[in-house]
Amino acid sequence: MALSVIDLCRDVLPQTNCGDCGYRSCMALAGMVVSEKLSLENCPHLDAETIQRCSRELAAQYSQGKWLKRDMAEDALFWARQGSAAIDIEDLPERIGGKIVERAGQKVLELPYFNDVVHIARQGISKNDGSEITRNEQVFLYIHMARGGSAKPSGNWKSLKEFPNTVSKVVSMKAHVEAPLKEKFSGNPAGLAKRARKIGGIDQTGDYGTADLAFLFQVLPRVPVMLVFWDAEPEDGFEAEVRLLFDQTITGHLDIESIMFLSERLKDLLC
Repeated sequence: MALSVIDLCRDVLPQTNCGDCGYRSCMALAGMVVSEKLSLENCPHLDAETIQRCSRELAAQYSQGKWLKRDMAEDALFWARQGSAAIDIEDLPERIGGKIVERAGQKVLELPYFNDVVHIARQGISKNDGSEITRNEQVFLYIHMARGGSAKPSGNWKSLKEFPNTVSKVVSMKAHVEAPLKEKFSGNPAGLAKRARKIGGIDQTGDYGTADLAFLFQVLPRVPVMLVFWDAEPEDGFEAEVRLLFDQTITGHLDIESIMFLSERLKDLLC
């Protein structure tokens, strides 16, 4: 018989909400046991026989995936891989850039990524040293591969709000990318320039008039990002301002969620 959170709390746990397990209530502990496979042994008030009996029932429902918390990152990676499964790796350089090289006896795509390279093979994506990249970065790259875009950058730059269906993402961009960069580098444009160069940024300040800094980042061969920075001017009441600009072709290569991911990744590298 399967044990739901309610069953476990009502029929097995002592319902004292004593906190001896490290959780505020028996219901909270039951939720962790059912959805995240926390051991019942965390409750010090259960006898060994009860733990053994319930553990057998829990093991059966875990094996069926019943009531388990879904790993959303793993799901996203699975579907991203599915979306790119039919792609011939040898066709990718012409469409998204990079080059085909041989590693461990097989042909893989060597793709520049920020100031490094990744290797894309049929069985997965790895860093240049052979270690795996994060699941979120793998999803990002699989989406780029499957998106179908082939256009080279046009040199026509746009802010996120100029692309369709980005109203909510513009708010996220301000909160999670622009605000942290402003806080980190307000009054310190030299520090921002140093970090930008360290991760492969190319100084374009001379092309941006009143801006104190402008750096071009070649995130992927056909996905450039421009960061423009105006430092604070307290005597005139102006705060620092940061803006990320994207080539107008980017939506052919990435969806809006992926554009947000690369923006946050760039912020993390700079900060």
